[in-house]
Amino acid sequence: MSTGFFLFISFWMVFLLGMFAIGGYFMFRKFLKRLPKEDGKSILDWQDHYIEQTRHLWSTEQKAFLEELVSPVPELFRDVAREKIAGVIGELALKERAPRMTQDLIVRGYIIATPKRDHRWLVKKLHEKKVDLSPYEQLLGS
Repeated sequence: MSTGFFLFISFWMVFLLGMFAIGGYFMFRKFLKRLPKEDGKSILDWQDHYIEQTRHLWSTEQKAFLEELVSPVPELFRDVAREKIAGVIGELALKERAPRMTQDLIVRGYIIATPKRDHRWLVKKLHEKKVDLSPYEQLLGS
């Protein structure tokens, strides 16, 4: 067996093992989110519940605003991000008994739902939309 072929096979094995590990990690995370908690519902069940309970509160403009905020997320992950953020926004709306979705609720829900490392993209997008960030300084940790 030649050295070049051996290196190719070795590289290919390492590459495949790496890809399987990455895929397994994300599948395991999804599995953990589907496990029921003490109340009998999983994280994803609650997320779906909040989205379904607040579906009637969303106007076309508010949906478009959320879509614009989620646009920096890579397309591969955008659907998952949108659902997670909409779930948090729905939870806030239900807790506050909001009669409709507002820009304030959407921005607060987005900030709460996303990790701090991704807030810079949100801040950039909100500056483009000319949204005042002063009410959200506490949530942004700035």
